[in-house]
Amino acid sequence: MTDTSNHTRRHSAPVVDGVGKAASRAMLRAVGFTDDDFKKPQVGVASTWSMVTPCNSHIGELAELARDGADAAGGKGVIFNTITISDGIANGTEGMKYSLVSREVIADSIETVAGCEGFDGLVAIGGCDKNMPGCVMGLARLNRPSVFVYGGTIMPGKGHTDIVSVFEAMGAHSRGDIDLIELKNIEETAIPGPGSCGGMYTANTMASAIEALGMSLPGSSAQNAISQEKRDDCKAAGEAVLELLARDIKPSDIMTRKAFENAITVVIALGGSTNAVLHLIGMARTIGVELTLEDFTEIGKRVPVVADLRPSGHYMMSELVALGGIQPLMKNLLEAGLLHGDCLTVTGNTLAENLADVAPYPDDQQIIAPLDKPIKAESHLRILYGNLAPEGAVAKISGKEGVRFSGTARVFGSEEEAQARINDGTVVAGDVVVIRYEGPKGGPGMREMLTPTSAIMGRGLGNDVALITDGRFSGGSHGFVVGHVSPEAFEGGPLALVENGDRITIDAEADTIEMHVADDELMRRQAAWQRPEPRYTRGVLAKYARLVSSASTGAVTDQSE
Repeated sequence: MTDTSNHTRRHSAPVVDGVGKAASRAMLRAVGFTDDDFKKPQVGVASTWSMVTPCNSHIGELAELARDGADAAGGKGVIFNTITISDGIANGTEGMKYSLVSREVIADSIETVAGCEGFDGLVAIGGCDKNMPGCVMGLARLNRPSVFVYGGTIMPGKGHTDIVSVFEAMGAHSRGDIDLIELKNIEETAIPGPGSCGGMYTANTMASAIEALGMSLPGSSAQNAISQEKRDDCKAAGEAVLELLARDIKPSDIMTRKAFENAITVVIALGGSTNAVLHLIGMARTIGVELTLEDFTEIGKRVPVVADLRPSGHYMMSELVALGGIQPLMKNLLEAGLLHGDCLTVTGNTLAENLADVAPYPDDQQIIAPLDKPIKAESHLRILYGNLAPEGAVAKISGKEGVRFSGTARVFGSEEEAQARINDGTVVAGDVVVIRYEGPKGGPGMREMLTPTSAIMGRGLGNDVALITDGRFSGGSHGFVVGHVSPEAFEGGPLALVENGDRITIDAEADTIEMHVADDELMRRQAAWQRPEPRYTRGVLAKYARLVSSASTGAVTDQSE
């Protein structure tokens, strides 16, 4: 008979209990189950291990530790795999169109395996920027007791370099500032081993956001990939799922509206990636929480940027790890009334309880500024509206590049076209580079523009050229850049109507983005516009283009409407 009295086996009992499930048990015996194991809650461990990228190359061992933790706490851990891709490798190529798509595939695969196999709880371990929100979205769909584990950050390369150093060195070489030998030296030494990209790029941004959300154990977001602390974190995560099962605490109990506000607050304080806007809205929609672009604006009015972290700052995540990670910052934010301390977390305690005994940063540290003497008084993430973006666009303005840019449009229909013209010197000071038909549907896949933004910086044009796109930006992008322009060009959005020579103004104080073209002229252009043929008609990219929502609503593919 199926045991219906034990809620900790709510999902596995129908799969393995009773005479009628002898065949199921026979299959599981072949992978190591014993008679005792069939009486235990099953904990699925979703591993994103892959040799595709250094971000995930060490996660196989971490998954085994999480399984061991679940086993030690009285469960039965079962490891399964999902995919990962590498933005750092694919950037600037057609393959990058699969990047954001992979977030949905990961969520789909975790839901599929756990839903089929009857896992009662889950641990998901991610290391690169799309597999982290993808993992959390999968956990949210299932809504079973779960913990997310971050794979950890990489160490700096020689000369304090990282992956963005390589991209910018490519731009410097195209300008003639460094030779091939210098470029090759940076290429060979910037990535010294396993771990996610080392600045406050998207991976470390999302790890921090997920910890602030309450879905990771305290400290998980700020640990080096190769460290005893990260090993311990994985084992503790496996153990924590059993406690969550005992108390029947699910993601929907943790991922509340106030918890998402906490995540946004921490992302802003850290100077995090624009991708956090896309991912947090997508994660919120998946769990059924209303979150919009306006929430980033409202929270941003009261939360300062205090972290001097790359790409706009100087330091790397590994250096913040040495100071205590993000926990002291979160305690500062809590004491200032900027975080909701009553939010439940995967420890089973509230955020305030988790932070109660956290020690402050050392007095002489230079990475995290005091809240009353911030690097920037308001958020660097600016949500812009105007006749170029009626549904909104997302800018990352540190203030170092100024807060207003007015220039002349130089229009390109793809990232490759723009990259070629940046490299050959066609793009000059005063230009607003417009890269369109790179949105969720038009790309499809909403590629990151790290290669062109790095080329602009590498050619010394960071303060003199702006770039706007219906695509995205890497967390490593910096400069005067605006992405996620909605509606996208492929949907007939105003970005499709821009012509070379149009005057465009971006104002990050007024939060506006306007092209100075008369309304009747825009109406004439709109009437003449024709949607381009889809770039893909078969396969995953075509399927994604048919299903995906606007960037302004998270670019999700499992919409309820």
